[in-house]
Amino acid sequence: GGVRSIDGRHFQRDDCSENASPVPEWPTGPGGAGSHSAEPLELECGKKLAPIDVACETYGELNEAGDNTVLICHALSGDAHVSGYNGPDDRKSGWWDVMVGPGKGIDTNKYFVVCSNFLGGCSGTTGPPSINPATQKPYGLDFPIITIADMVKVQKLLLDKLGIKKLLGVIGGSIGGMQVLQWAIEYPDFVKAAIAVATTTHLGAQSIAFDAVGRNAILADPNFVGGQYESEKGPDRGLAIARMIGHITYLSEQGMREKFGRKLRSSDRYSYDFNSEFAVETYLDYQGQSFVERFDANSYLYITKASDYFDLKKDYGTLNRAFANVKSRFLEFVSLDFSFSKRSFEGRFFTFLRLINNCKVAYNCWLSKYRDIYPFQPPAMVPSVFYCILNISIPELWGICLCYVRRYFFG
Repeated sequence: GGVRSIDGRHFQRDDCSENASPVPEWPTGPGGAGSHSAEPLELECGKKLAPIDVACETYGELNEAGDNTVLICHALSGDAHVSGYNGPDDRKSGWWDVMVGPGKGIDTNKYFVVCSNFLGGCSGTTGPPSINPATQKPYGLDFPIITIADMVKVQKLLLDKLGIKKLLGVIGGSIGGMQVLQWAIEYPDFVKAAIAVATTTHLGAQSIAFDAVGRNAILADPNFVGGQYESEKGPDRGLAIARMIGHITYLSEQGMREKFGRKLRSSDRYSYDFNSEFAVETYLDYQGQSFVERFDANSYLYITKASDYFDLKKDYGTLNRAFANVKSRFLEFVSLDFSFSKRSFEGRFFTFLRLINNCKVAYNCWLSKYRDIYPFQPPAMVPSVFYCILNISIPELWGICLCYVRRYFFG
């Protein structure tokens, strides 16, 4: 369908600019942009959805050739605000500020960076919290089931409206990585480089099981009320538990042991009650509560279901057929740790890309045991650099890795 731009402005984003103009509908700061589609979009489930609003942020400038765009696809809990600050009162910068910005791994002095909240989200793009035009109430569970492919379709409509003719690169992790794969397959002539982080061509039974337990925690919360809860009194407990379950999967057993062990949070003696006292308990409590304050329970249901449905082998018959027409260069970041992490081992499919369809894969990058922060350890680097990486801060580590990526993929 056609897309009508709400606000297509973009700015060089290197600080909290006082000259930034306000952006209608979405508080997306100096790089804010958005689109609105009144025409129905046919979804993979067979239903149609309209209207569709898309919240996005852009960074840097599109060059005259129009060939310097990098699309960033966020993971489950992310949003369009990938870098910088929306205002002087912001307490936190964008979720990938350490990687995106002037002089950083994805250099906004050089690249035009686009990041949008994907379909089904709760940060400006149409999703379950949006108003259903048929009822003038939030969709809730009346929102149609969506897929990763549907998310990518909406992203493509946005880029068309922004005048993007080709992507220099698309990068994303976890569910964002699934979108990267879908982009490379669905639009082979549009994507020059695909960088997939900690992702997979499909989730295994254990990963689906963890997602199912999280969804059931939400559905069983008495405040869920069939998905038509009020924002002030939603299924907070269920959503917090779902997030706790998710964070258990983000760390390997070894990482959990070294980070928490059996340490007590604020005492050296047991309290002999059911309050949280182990360090790992209070960590999960914090993660659950902070998630509730910024995320929507219905969106959690729909997004995790979309990730469960993602299965390239099922969709195309074989992975060979799935990647048959892919022309992108691939950079893989995968893990070989023995954890409950959703992407452990499942990322190994990239190895096959070297053998089929002449896909160009640069090198492997193994993630460490601390899966919640995704520090990279590129084996292609010389040993001295490798050992140096283990002893530097995460921001410095991201900078090294993304500069490394930039040299080989973006030039």
